[in-house]
Amino acid sequence: MSVPQAASSLQLCRIMRPDDANIVGNVHGGIILKMIEEAGCIVGTRHCNTQNGDRCLAALVRVEKTEFLSPMFIGEVAHVTAEITYSSKHSLEVQVKVMAENILTGAKKLANKAALWYVPCSLQNVDKIMEVPPIKYASEDQEEEGRKRYEAQKMERMETKARVEEVVPLPPNPEDPPKEQYTVGFSQSNLIHLVGPSDCTLHDYVHGGVTMKLMDEVAGIVAARHCNTNVVTASVDAINFHRKIKKGCVVTVTGRLTFVSNKSMEIEVLVDASSLVEEEKGKYRAVSAFFTFISLDKFNKPLPVPPLKIQGEEEQRRFEEGKVRYLQNKAKRLADKEGHK
Repeated sequence: MSVPQAASSLQLCRIMRPDDANIVGNVHGGIILKMIEEAGCIVGTRHCNTQNGDRCLAALVRVEKTEFLSPMFIGEVAHVTAEITYSSKHSLEVQVKVMAENILTGAKKLANKAALWYVPCSLQNVDKIMEVPPIKYASEDQEEEGRKRYEAQKMERMETKARVEEVVPLPPNPEDPPKEQYTVGFSQSNLIHLVGPSDCTLHDYVHGGVTMKLMDEVAGIVAARHCNTNVVTASVDAINFHRKIKKGCVVTVTGRLTFVSNKSMEIEVLVDASSLVEEEKGKYRAVSAFFTFISLDKFNKPLPVPPLKIQGEEEQRRFEEGKVRYLQNKAKRLADKEGHK
C-alpha cells in the first residue's frame, strides 16, 4: 500500500538571526545544511511510521552534492520544502529546496537544493533497519529515475569506504615553528567537540545536521585562514556517514585544503569519533566530505584566491584528484546551464 502524498512532504520556515551568520551577515552554510537535514529527518520519520510495527527514526546516511545557489542574510526567512521522491525496501530519498525571502521587499530566491538518503532505525534496536513503506509515483519513468539514483549513490558509498580510513595529520603543535603561509599546513584546522544530549536523536546518536554544521564551520576556518577574507560555502560534494556517533563521544573534525582554483577552494573535511565512556575507546572515521568555498569582497563579489603551495607527493596527489573533481563539476554546471536554455 502506498502512503498518501501528505505524509511524504513537509514545509518549514524560520527567520535568520545574527547568531546564524558570520560577521558580515552571510548565513553560515552549516546552518542551512542543518535546517535541510531537520526537514528530511522529520518527513522521513513521519513517512516510515505510517505502518504498523516498531516505531522508528530516519537516520541520515548520505547527502548528495549540494549547491549553494544564492547567499542568505540576517533577517531573511528560509522556507524549507522537503519531499520524499524515492523509496527502496530499506531506504528513502528526500529532496529539499530552500527559498530565501526578503520580508521587507517580498523578493524570493532559490538559495539551496539537496538530496538526502535516510534509513529507518528501530527505536527498540538501533541496529535494526526497518522496511520503508512505498510511495506513490506520478509515472513509471519517475520511479525508474529514482531507482537509478538509488543504485548510483549505493555504488558511490561503497567506493568511498575504500579511502575513509586514511590517516589525518596531527594538529599543529603550538611549540613548532609557524607554517609557511598558503601551504596546506598553514590553514589546516581542527575542532574538538564533546557530544551532548542536545546534539542527539531519540536514539542518543548525533543528528546528521549537527555534524554537518561542525564540518562547515571547520571548512570555513580553513578557507578564511588561506584567504584572510570573507568566505562562504559554494557547494558540498557528497557527504557520507560511515558510522554512527553516540552521546558521550568526542569528535575531532579536521579540515585541510586539497585544491585551489582561481576563484574557489576545495577543503576535505573528516570527522573522527572516539568514546569517553565505552570500553572500546579506539578512534574511527565517522563522516567524510569535500566542501567548496569562495572568497568575497565587501560587496559580496567573488575575489581571486591565493594559489596553494604544494609540499610533498601526498599533497600533490590530493591536489590532482581535487582538480579532476573541479573540472568534472565545472563541466556539469555548464551542461546544466545549456540544458536550461
